[in-house]
Amino acid sequence: MAKAKSEQARRAAVLVAGSWGTALASVLARNGYEVLLWTRNAEQASSINESRMNAKYLPGVTLPDGLRATTDLQEALSGAELALFVAPSGAMREVAKQAAPFLAAETLCVHATKGFEADTLKRMTTVLSEELGRAPEQIVVLSGPSHAEEVIKRQPTTVVVASADMKAAEQAQDAFMTSDFRVYTNPDVVGVEVAGAIKNIIALGAGLSDGLGFGDNAKAALLTRGLAEIGRLGAAMGANPLTFAGLAGVGDLVVTCTSQHSRNWRAGHMLADGTPLAEVLTRMGMVVEGVRTTRAAFELAKRYEVEMPITAQLYKVLFEEFSPKAAVEHLMGRLKTHEIESIG
Repeated sequence: MAKAKSEQARRAAVLVAGSWGTALASVLARNGYEVLLWTRNAEQASSINESRMNAKYLPGVTLPDGLRATTDLQEALSGAELALFVAPSGAMREVAKQAAPFLAAETLCVHATKGFEADTLKRMTTVLSEELGRAPEQIVVLSGPSHAEEVIKRQPTTVVVASADMKAAEQAQDAFMTSDFRVYTNPDVVGVEVAGAIKNIIALGAGLSDGLGFGDNAKAALLTRGLAEIGRLGAAMGANPLTFAGLAGVGDLVVTCTSQHSRNWRAGHMLADGTPLAEVLTRMGMVVEGVRTTRAAFELAKRYEVEMPITAQLYKVLFEEFSPKAAVEHLMGRLKTHEIESIG
């Protein structure tokens, strides 16, 4: 149940006003927060405030009381007990840099973005730490199987919040927990962030597989071997392997690879019929994190010397004009190996 508002409502800022940011802003508003949803687009802000919905990203759903949009970043962050960063990975550093002067030292910082910074290959907590001048353990990551289209409609959803500082994780847990939005805590920030990023690559592959007309056997194999890739890279980067069996790992992987709500799945499905990547991205009209994450993960695999064959083949499809069918044939034709020993 939503918590009752106090005389002086707690304040939260959500940056930015995409589908996921809007859905999480709604969770906070239903939980008693006065929420300011920040967007650079004045027309979008006016539309949200006047119509009480985010018509561009989540049409047809009325937003809760206590939530409004603004283009003024200082206004959004003034007095905020919680600042939620949901900018795309490619924009996170710039948004954090702009937010830093207006962010109070006591404000709890949370991010819910699934990806790496393309040029540096850094995780989002690292990017935020650098730009906000905070230790990484002062930042909480929220992740898990959670389509915005379902969260906004209050359909049952369960996620995880991770921080090395469990007090901060528990603060985030209290802020987001409602009767329909259940929140677990986890100290493994690396594992939660790696799983959330790499599953988008596997979802692209799942869309390709479905678009090529392959069946459930292929999908099951793709998810299972994709989870192995997540585990290999995560372990090399210092993650706890148990994280990948949880909500941020197998949970998010399953929902992203099997639902048409997934923009990564939809992008992969369009690529399967030969649609050029540039056209796919234009038609999507939203950021497809799996595309830029594929490039980043391809480089991370080399840096950490781990084998990621699915990622490697999707890299060829996306950036080297390799045909999707040839990529699948290459994966199926790999040399025989042992499932458990190699995990690859």
